[in-house]
Amino acid sequence: MVDNEYYSQAVHGPYESFNIGDLVLEEGGTIRNCQIAYASFGTLSAAKDNAILVPTWFSGTSKIMEQAYIGPGRALDPEKYFIVVANQIGNGLSTSPHNTAWPLGMANFPKVRIGDDVVAQQRLLKGRFGIETLALVVGGSMGAQQTYEWAVRFPDAVKRAAPIAGTAKNTPHDFLYAQSLCDAITSDPAWAGGWYREPHAVREGLRRHSRLWAVMGFSTEFYKQELWRPFGFSSVDDLMLNFLDATFLPMDPNDLLCMAWKWQRGDVSRHTGGDLAKALARITAKTVVMPISTDMFFPPADCAAEQRLIPKGELKVIDSLWGHIALFGLDAGYIEQVDRALKQLLDTPA
Repeated sequence: MVDNEYYSQAVHGPYESFNIGDLVLEEGGTIRNCQIAYASFGTLSAAKDNAILVPTWFSGTSKIMEQAYIGPGRALDPEKYFIVVANQIGNGLSTSPHNTAWPLGMANFPKVRIGDDVVAQQRLLKGRFGIETLALVVGGSMGAQQTYEWAVRFPDAVKRAAPIAGTAKNTPHDFLYAQSLCDAITSDPAWAGGWYREPHAVREGLRRHSRLWAVMGFSTEFYKQELWRPFGFSSVDDLMLNFLDATFLPMDPNDLLCMAWKWQRGDVSRHTGGDLAKALARITAKTVVMPISTDMFFPPADCAAEQRLIPKGELKVIDSLWGHIALFGLDAGYIEQVDRALKQLLDTPA
């Protein structure tokens, strides 16, 4: 079975939880007493006009966002801004399949959409802090999906938006990739509708899931140039075992499946009868769209096509040979470019 200590304060803290009450879901059903885990940094101004929201990505928690993107002198500077990192539903810290009692737990956990996360985050911000407007919403990958949802759903509340390595409407190609991740987890015969009869079965499913990230998460140049060597890995096998497997094998597979399902269905055009142009035209925020140059999940061309539909949209491609996994912040060049773009955005009048 998964290591329940993985989701502890010792590993991912410090974080707090806020009960947003009963959350009625877009797909039907209700999460009773929905808990949103969050971490906050800095001090909220008296006018409550310096708040930044950072949603999490697939498998990520507030801890990795803190480590990779937040700090004095950075764009997300807690000495200037009040930064709230909200853990998405299903990520293991907020209400998730593995930490929710029956009848919601495991296989019976209801289907959650990106829009449900954003409604939950709005309740968190208003109920816990009295925040009604955000100086910036910024997130990567699934965090970018949530950023778009915020900007389209609550345009008056978002002054600036920065979706990194993600799209407003998921593409058929990316849907298929996320499905391959789900299939890898559930392919073992010992896996049965959210239950696992043998602990090794889940670990093997998660290992197959991890190896798909090895193929699609990094770029081909990352491997050709052996960019893993400066980080102490002796071989590609060592990288897979001690980075990717070490990242994913401790996680709960039910939580990953919950997140993958909503990743596949991220689509702001559902607000406008399927018209993506009309949905993105709702955005009033100054928006900087930041794809990663070698990302195979959300390639720059897909992001640029959406950026052109945003009234105050700007495209800044982040150059990195790390592919989608540049989001983890291990590529110093990636971090420098993102920080520069975010500082410029925050210095731009809303």
